[in-house]
Amino acid sequence: MVTSKAKRSEAAKKAARTRKRNMAKKAADAAKMALRRKRSRSASRAASSRKRPSRRAAPKRKAAPKRKAPARRAAPKRRAAPKRKAAPRRKAAPRRKAAPRRR
Repeated sequence: MVTSKAKRSEAAKKAARTRKRNMAKKAADAAKMALRRKRSRSASRAASSRKRPSRRAAPKRKAAPKRKAPARRAAPKRRAAPKRKAAPRRKAAPRRKAAPRRR
């Protein structure tokens, strides 16, 4: 059975629209689920922090593991200190004449 080009293109357009709609629905559902997961996770975290006793025995401190160099956070940028006014110059003491050299 031969279908005309027009009919075929129409069908292709319709299929493309359907595909697009399905993809959009899938994406929306995924976003919704992600949001739900995030919300439930934060809720459970909050609940656990509410439940736990306020004072727990402090664990014995042990030396923190040495970090590798690249993992270090960048040092905070130093802000330029506000410029201080220069102290007033004192007048230089009068120079004495150099004593004549003895030979």
